[in-house]
This record gives sequence, structure tokens and C-alpha cells, in this order.
Amino acid sequence: MRAVVQRVARAQVSVDGTVCAKIGKGVVVLLGVETSDTTEDAEFIARKVSNLRIFEDDGGKLNLSVKEVSGSVLLVSQFTLLGDARKGNRPSFTLSAHPDVAEPLFQTIRAFIQSEGLAVETGVFGATMEVELVNEGPVTIILDSKRPL
Repeated sequence: MRAVVQRVARAQVSVDGTVCAKIGKGVVVLLGVETSDTTEDAEFIARKVSNLRIFEDDGGKLNLSVKEVSGSVLLVSQFTLLGDARKGNRPSFTLSAHPDVAEPLFQTIRAFIQSEGLAVETGVFGATMEVELVNEGPVTIILDSKRPL
């Protein structure tokens, strides 16, 4: 499972011109689910998102999590994160999980983050979405459950 986490001042997702999710201060998480991912991968990503210290404390150090700053999470499915473009110019998406597998794991992440006391908004799974965000910092972190740090 792969996630791109961006610290934002605000963000929103629209489908067919209608805003379906919107947050203020917090993080946007673009999430790609791999064919071999399990509930353990989902919990790893969710725990990292909830506790990642990417917000500044009073001393200006990246020392606070989204929970500690009372931020929100905007979770967006994005199978293209697993695109493999090493060979040729057209990415292969064979590692991306089928929606029947990916959506339940996406919902597992949402539920876990909510259980941490965070407000979670989501895009529409499988839809073509417009994601607008103001990346603050900019701060962008890539998480991969197959390559935990």
C-alpha cells in the first residue's frame, strides 16, 4: 500500500463539478492499494497518517501530528500511485488492486483514522475527481507499507 501525505492549509475534492469533501488544516492522503495488501497494511498506513509528526511546534520543529493540531484528513483513492513506468512510457497498473479488494481496505483505513479521534473526509472511490489543495510548507511524505521505515 502506498500513500502520499501532504500537509495542507485546506483542500477539497469535487466530482462532476460538485464539492463532495472539504477540510481545513490537516493532511491530504492519496492512497494506492496493491493486490497483495492486507488489513495489516491498512492499519500500518492509518497509524502512520494519524501519528506522523509533520506540523510545527512552538519552536518551529516538525514535532506535532495531525491529531495534536486538531486537524482533519482528506483520504482520496488513487490507484495510479502504483503505476510502474520503468519499462516504456505507458505505466503498468498490474500491481493495483481490483476495486473489490481496494475499497474495503480504503474503508478500513478511514475507520481506523476516525477511531483515533480524527475527522475524515473522502473522495468518491473509483470516480474521476478534481483534488484542490494548498500544500503548506510544502510538506509531502511518501509511505509504503511494503517498505516500512
